[in-house]
Amino acid sequence: MNDTLSLDPKLEEDTPERAAATRRSTWVSVVVNVVLSTLQVVIGVLSASQALIADGLHSLSDLVADFVVLLAVHHSRKAPDDDHHYGHQRYENAASLVLGGLLLAVGVGMVISAVHKLQAPDAIPTVHQTALWVALGALVAKEVLFRYMLAVAERVRSSLLVANAWHARSDAASSLVVAVGIGGNLLGYPLLDPIAALIVGLMVGRMGWGFTWNALHDLTDRAANEEQIAAIAADITATPGVLGMHALKTRKTGDMILADVHLEIDGSLSVAEGHEIAEETRRKVMARHPVLDLLVHVDPVSLPRPQAAAPTPEAEALQ
Repeated sequence: MNDTLSLDPKLEEDTPERAAATRRSTWVSVVVNVVLSTLQVVIGVLSASQALIADGLHSLSDLVADFVVLLAVHHSRKAPDDDHHYGHQRYENAASLVLGGLLLAVGVGMVISAVHKLQAPDAIPTVHQTALWVALGALVAKEVLFRYMLAVAERVRSSLLVANAWHARSDAASSLVVAVGIGGNLLGYPLLDPIAALIVGLMVGRMGWGFTWNALHDLTDRAANEEQIAAIAADITATPGVLGMHALKTRKTGDMILADVHLEIDGSLSVAEGHEIAEETRRKVMARHPVLDLLVHVDPVSLPRPQAAAPTPEAEALQ
């Protein structure tokens, strides 16, 4: 017997709030990044700071990433259709892959540009002091943005929003490096500005690779983590009527989990009784875990029959 479940009503109720919170926080990020990227690139060019220009380009990549997130949220909320029987949650995984690739490309570009500058140290100019104040202001703005976005991501349990929040944190870290590099340049160490740009590029590239690698794993049916699998298995085996289980398999789809399992149920029960045990197992798992769908197969097992007690001597005498 094979059974499937639809999305749990509790999760369906949370979805609009989750999407609205994601859109709202992402639009906040859009506004912040528009202002920062414009200010950093313009002041970076006017003050001759390669590090500040690199940081501005990083902020610009965030702006593109924010629109990728908005697009993913819009599509991932679509209901299952003829072409996507399990829904569209993997749009989030695909968006994370795009985010990672974007970060990786931006990071490589920054590194190449900084290396070219370092090969001609005599041509590195002294930056204007305005660049330092802009870098410090960007540092504060990005750290505040990171803390805001991470709080929203943890509240709505969105891995995509977590990725975007840490993208903002990488910006804050890069702005710190840029501020140090510009400060060193102003103190008479001109190499520190392109060195700061190089460090920013390496940070961005490393984070991009991490997001790309994780998204690739999720898109190739990576299983849920060990803690989630153990918790799901515990709830399955604790269901009344379930004598055992085997072949529990999971795979990620967006922030949700698709799972299937074989239940061991008393073979002497009726089909209706076995079906009710399977239904109760599915209801429990989907209510307590981020499981989008649970496919249950029932395996009947034979229980040992109790043996009749040997007759007592008194009973034999009566016979």
